[in-house]
Amino acid sequence: MKIDRINKGNWGKVRAFFDLRTEEGFTLKGFKLVEGINGLFVGFPSQKGNDGEFYDTIWAEKDLKDSVTEMAVKAYGQDIMNPSPEMQSSSTQPSSNDPIPPMPTNEDIVVEPFSDEDIPF
Repeated sequence: MKIDRINKGNWGKVRAFFDLRTEEGFTLKGFKLVEGINGLFVGFPSQKGNDGEFYDTIWAEKDLKDSVTEMAVKAYGQDIMNPSPEMQSSSTQPSSNDPIPPMPTNEDIVVEPFSDEDIPF
């Protein structure tokens, strides 16, 4: 299983939407990476019932849920931990004497376009 597509952003407590592709070629759409009080976790695809409550449309055992959560958190933080080759200089590794780079500002953050098709409900 692998993450097929991830759309990062900040929609309340939702930090990303993503799809999973299985080894058999199935694509499961509508997963959410949610920031909870104990850290990030994966919300499985759900539908709103007649009573107004949301119900999961995909069920998985705890081991598989934990594996999907680990995969999603890794993919979500991947560009922070592993910058693209364009962002890395071809010079030597940074030394302890190098200054700490400034934190990005709102102008530096690029948000991917978001469409209504990305919302699973």
